[in-house]
Amino acid sequence: MIFRATPLAGAFVIEPERFADERGFFARTFCAREFEEKGLDPRVAQANLSFNERRGTLRGMHYQRPPFAEVKLVRCTRGAIHDVIIDLRPGSPTFHGHFAVRLDSENRKMLYIPEGFAHGFLTLEDSTEVAYQMSAPYSPEHGAGVRYDDPAFGIVWPEPVRVIAERDRTYPDVSR
Repeated sequence: MIFRATPLAGAFVIEPERFADERGFFARTFCAREFEEKGLDPRVAQANLSFNERRGTLRGMHYQRPPFAEVKLVRCTRGAIHDVIIDLRPGSPTFHGHFAVRLDSENRKMLYIPEGFAHGFLTLEDSTEVAYQMSAPYSPEHGAGVRYDDPAFGIVWPEPVRVIAERDRTYPDVSR
């Protein structure tokens, strides 16, 4: 795997290293030892799949509060997404900074998201599927979020939001 640091401390875009032959290719998408060698949390407590029928579907920006704060490893297994993270760690040099990357079934990139980050994505194609690995189980009472269009973050989405849950649309503004 190829680990590329993002501008946000602790977050990485991970590219599978392909080993190709006449059959196609083979690539590793997770290795606890390699994650540990990079100082990343390799725990997997839960894995989820998100299917999104329509292009322009926005999910996010979600996170979990301690003690259920979670590391996420996200990849798009079908279709394409504009994946966004926001650093919500007080005291971090990149606090309130955001980073975006295109994840799709062709580039097979993944995004490693540390604890203390909000995460969300916008689908860029119909019938898009997203796979997640998380270091902590989902805990509804620790779930939280920030609004995808909060001016405090200045996120520019590449397409209009056409489908969004009421909860995601109505998170309150964050004050700097």
